[in-house]
Amino acid sequence: MPTAVDPSLNRRKLRLALKTARDKRGLTQRDAAEALEWSLSKLIRIEAGTVSLSVTDLRAMLQEYGVEDPKVVSELEEAARGSKGQSWWSEYNDVIAQPFAQYLGYESAANEIRGYHPSLIPGHLQTADYAAALFEVAQPDPKNQRRIDLRLARQERVLQEDGPKVEMVLDEAALRRQVGGPATLRRQLSFLKELVAEGRATLLALPFTAGAHNSLESSFFLLGFQDDEDVLYVEGPGGTLSNRDNRELIAQYQECFEDLKNKSLSEEDTMALIDELIEQFRRT
Repeated sequence: MPTAVDPSLNRRKLRLALKTARDKRGLTQRDAAEALEWSLSKLIRIEAGTVSLSVTDLRAMLQEYGVEDPKVVSELEEAARGSKGQSWWSEYNDVIAQPFAQYLGYESAANEIRGYHPSLIPGHLQTADYAAALFEVAQPDPKNQRRIDLRLARQERVLQEDGPKVEMVLDEAALRRQVGGPATLRRQLSFLKELVAEGRATLLALPFTAGAHNSLESSFFLLGFQDDEDVLYVEGPGGTLSNRDNRELIAQYQECFEDLKNKSLSEEDTMALIDELIEQFRRT
């Protein structure tokens, strides 16, 4: 069932439209802020899509940018009204770091998600008991169940019928690593098979024989949009990074993902490997 429009989607619609209008007018962000008698930081936050926008402020921006088309103005005013309120993940704010909250805002608007993890099944695809086994490895924390609930809520949104196209490269190490034991991994692998059978995700296995590649030490995800450039999210030993402005860095990861796909097994051989592992863990 389709979910309600998240405020972050309206903020993103405003971000794209207002930045385009400002560029068309030939104004820098500082020029626009001075003309509107605003702080530069206020305009930057609006164009980043991280804050809501009042209809009054919107009208001031549209007037300054020379946007007069009644239909366009009406659509953007509606988006401004819809930019207020809490995003779907706000109830989990106690277990979400700010960089990840920013990423979730981008992810909610994406129409394509591509990713890779060198040692684990990506969080988008994890079963509840697989996720629980990961959290149990760390020091016991009463908030771990909240983190699992967040992961499953996010998964439901990403894998819904009208959700984004999901394409993941699964390292053979992740497919074989017995997180939670053989039974847990068997259920996890069976869930991956279901996702492919139902057309909710495209999964390719990267075999050990593929050798070295450019993302052995970190996971990464690329978010694709119909009307904007890709956003990159990297998670590794150095922490996390959400990036939409460093086009050179994003291009490197786009090339890396294509390289991983080229080194991966075919879809048919990937399912054969997963079937083999399910049978193996059934006997264990």
